[in-house]
Formats: sequence, structure tokens, C-alpha cells
Amino acid sequence: MSPRVVSCGIVLLDPDGRVLLAHATETSHWDIPKGHGEEGEAPHVTALRELVEETGIAIEPGRLKDLGLFVYRRDKDLHLFAARAAADELDLSSCSCTSLFPRRSDGTLIPEMDAYRWAAIDEVPKYASRSLTRLFQMTLSLAELHRSL
Repeated sequence: MSPRVVSCGIVLLDPDGRVLLAHATETSHWDIPKGHGEEGEAPHVTALRELVEETGIAIEPGRLKDLGLFVYRRDKDLHLFAARAAADELDLSSCSCTSLFPRRSDGTLIPEMDAYRWAAIDEVPKYASRSLTRLFQMTLSLAELHRSL
């Protein structure tokens, strides 16, 4: 049995409790900014780095609330952190992704994420993957998180 992969990410909420989703390039789904840690990297450092790489948004570590580890898929767990977006982070038009991957068809390097949106709780199923939608519906209530941040 191979060890489970842990992906670290940030659930960034706006003042209305909407969650930041980034569109995964050349797929149909949207996701929270998240990714795998580098050797010896603390989970919160990974989450903050992924947020910067995938959206260009940099936030102070002290703003993070550690939500803990969640079972995500058969092969992957998520270590999630939450934060409330500040006023100057609400305009997603300046977001950009510096994290690149090779396109399946021809190997050209393309950004991992190519669009951004604030999604209301009831919009998450329309955009997010089944795994992420299930997480927010069953395990991690965005409404409760909105109240507690």
C-alpha cells in the first residue's frame, strides 16, 4: 500500500462567506488553491506557497486558521487552512498563476490555473470537483467556517 499523498490548501473566504475557487486549466472543474509540499516544508508554508503560485495572493501566516487533515480521495488527504480575504484581495482580476505544467496534447507549459471566482456555498457543486463538493457538504461546512473566522 503506497503512502497517502497530502495536499495543503487554503479555503479563502470573502466577507460574504463566498469561497475562492481557481479554474484548473483545460479541465471542467474549479478548485481551492492547494498542492503538495516540498521535502521538509511545513503544511502552512506549503499552503501559503501554493496560494501565491496559483493566484498571486500572498497572505501573512498569522491570518491562517488551521482546520486540520481531511480525507479527500482514496489516495489523497487535504491539510486545510482558512483565512478571510482582506479588502484589497477581493478583486480577482489581478490574480495570476505562475505554476506551470506541460499540456497533455503537445507538452507546452501552461498555467495550472487560468481563471478565478468567488463562489457562494450553493454554487460550489456547479463548479468544483465531486471530491471538493463532497468535502464542503459532508465534512467542512463553509457556513460554519464563515461564522467562525
